[in-house]
Amino acid sequence: MRVLFATNPHKSIFQYMAPLAWALRTAGHEVRFASQPDFAPVITQAGLTAVPVGRDHAKLWAARAPKSGFEAGRAGIEEPYDAFTDPEKDTWEYLAPGLARAVADRHRQTAFPMIAGLVEFARQWRPDLVIWDPLTFAAPIAATAAGAAHARLLFGIDVHGGVRQQFLRLAAQRPPGERTDPFADWLGGYARSYGREFTESMVTGHFTIDQFPRSLQIEAPGLTYLRTQFIPYGGPATVPKWLWQRPEKPRVALTMGLSATDVYDGYTVRTQDLLDALADLDIELVATIADSEKAKLRHVPDNARLVPYVPLHHLAPTCSAFIHHAGAASLATVARHPVPHLALHYHYDQPILARKLTEHGAGLDLHTSQATGQAVRDAVQRLLKEPHFTERAAALRDETLALPTPNQLVPQLEELTARYRTTPA
Repeated sequence: MRVLFATNPHKSIFQYMAPLAWALRTAGHEVRFASQPDFAPVITQAGLTAVPVGRDHAKLWAARAPKSGFEAGRAGIEEPYDAFTDPEKDTWEYLAPGLARAVADRHRQTAFPMIAGLVEFARQWRPDLVIWDPLTFAAPIAATAAGAAHARLLFGIDVHGGVRQQFLRLAAQRPPGERTDPFADWLGGYARSYGREFTESMVTGHFTIDQFPRSLQIEAPGLTYLRTQFIPYGGPATVPKWLWQRPEKPRVALTMGLSATDVYDGYTVRTQDLLDALADLDIELVATIADSEKAKLRHVPDNARLVPYVPLHHLAPTCSAFIHHAGAASLATVARHPVPHLALHYHYDQPILARKLTEHGAGLDLHTSQATGQAVRDAVQRLLKEPHFTERAAALRDETLALPTPNQLVPQLEELTARYRTTPA
């Protein structure tokens, strides 16, 4: 079958999708990966075939300008999707206008540059299945036009699917004349232009592919989920020689992710304080520190090795504990090994993932506002000395590896594609 992947030009999101694209390709299916033109080199660097569509849209980067509010909006989950974790906001009065603004100000503007080109390609190439990340709404429009089955592929907690289900529940309680639906109005207009009717799949897919074990996820009621293993992919990387052998002392890793400096204004912890607090422990500390953040340090302790990047899937198996920001990719990479976590969380779904991790018993968590040097030191010592953390991390590892690999998921994708595919419009 023909499979079309589609994503907005965000490297971190693309990296969640690449392993499944490889699995479908090696299963013998034709695979194409569509995004905006400037993003094509990232796709082809992963060995996949790029389809440049539409025009480049630099709104995300323009938002970083002074006084834009982009950095200020980094904390928490953006409105109205923060209703996912705040019961007081689970109201029609909050969600109805909030989703209307989200569709008008974010989703429509992000999708518009890609829609025409993606639809044109889809109607010409006629994919059987379209796989898209939850923020690329040009994809279900194109899939609808082409009669393709389509699915979301998650890159973390299903915040968008969850809030959509909250909205539908609240809408069903309103009188018919008050049931406004900005998604139906927007996406339905495109559907009707291709001789189709709006269906809920245009918002949440015919089904959803989830790369995280059930103990780390919150499923939205009413949606169909397919689970698969998260397979780490971080782009081009080499394994340094110091990583070839097992460490002589307990190795503790520290990473606060790439997006903190690639997209935002820096780390949300005081790196120097953390290094100083861990300096006299009998450990080898490996910290992935961006050059821009390393330049802020006053000194580097003798027990610390600082590198700008190292492939975490090679580093994690050598560690006795792992400190990270609860970014979904970092957490899921470490979860493939019996290594306890310390999650220093700050924004989007990080607090949710960190809480789920702690509830599972595979680690500890601290909000970055509480991540003082002493607090981190105390937590690391607990992870190293209390064996139940390693035992629960091993249980999380077992749960993760019990999921089907992307290659093993392919037959289910073939079956669901046959069920949902229709004739092209």
